Amino acid sequence: MSSVRWPAPPEATPDGSGSPRSGPPRTRTRTRTPRTRGATRARLPLLVPAWLGVAFIVLPLVALFIRADWANITTHLAAPVVGQALRLSAITTSITMVVVWAVGTPLAWLLARSDHPLTAWGRALITVPLVLPPVVGGVALLMTWGRRGVLGGWLDETFGITLPFTTAAVVMAEIFVALPFYVIAVEGSMRSLDRRYDEIAATLGAGPVRTFSTVALPMVLPGIAAGSALAWARALGEFGATITFAGNFPGRTQTAPLGVYSALESDPQAAIALSLVMLVVSVLVLGLLRSRWLR
Repeated sequence: MSSVRWPAPPEATPDGSGSPRSGPPRTRTRTRTPRTRGATRARLPLLVPAWLGVAFIVLPLVALFIRADWANITTHLAAPVVGQALRLSAITTSITMVVVWAVGTPLAWLLARSDHPLTAWGRALITVPLVLPPVVGGVALLMTWGRRGVLGGWLDETFGITLPFTTAAVVMAEIFVALPFYVIAVEGSMRSLDRRYDEIAATLGAGPVRTFSTVALPMVLPGIAAGSALAWARALGEFGATITFAGNFPGRTQTAPLGVYSALESDPQAAIALSLVMLVVSVLVLGLLRSRWLR
């Protein structure tokens, strides 16, 4: 009886496929197909205007670092105008953020949950300072809270309170320009929340205030953090409304941007040093926004 010899089974491979593999393991290499090369060539005409746009933004920032007197940078940062301006900006922006949190968070919640036809108009009015020239905002504040303003005249005659050209005026100007940034960011986060959370909280006996504080706020903390960073950075960089409504008095209303403006005439290196501080702060805020809070 003749024996039958069956073919040997294929040798198992490391990947478990069982298919024979001869020779050394092969590595995958990405080959540029004609389609890929064609797409690259098609993008070449866009590179020139794109890099021109990058250069237009980046070169002035690089110029600050080139023109800075790095050997005496600490001396320039210790100049009185720099220290006073940074100290006042730290105080006023901190007060501004407390007010923005207290007023803007409930406002963002109401805008996110309101279905009234006039809500869109209210949202438009609140965001007007985003596109309004800051100087116009300062004039509007002056016409409202000045000694002859709509409300300022009554405050002056009744209580003897004068707001323009005071530190309080700086805070009011910063709130005016920073509040819309915070409201927009937080409203976007709150609008993305499923309304079924509100209904579940209501069935458990929670009222609107408790639902807002225990359900909505914890879930939109990233949006609150992002809105706070944007609002704080905008308040720190405010110039037009502040100089129009509060003036430019060292130690009282001269914030960091106004300090740069004043030092540019008497001590340009101090102005550059203060500008570098604000530039670094702005880059850090944007970096945190993109890498952590808005990721």
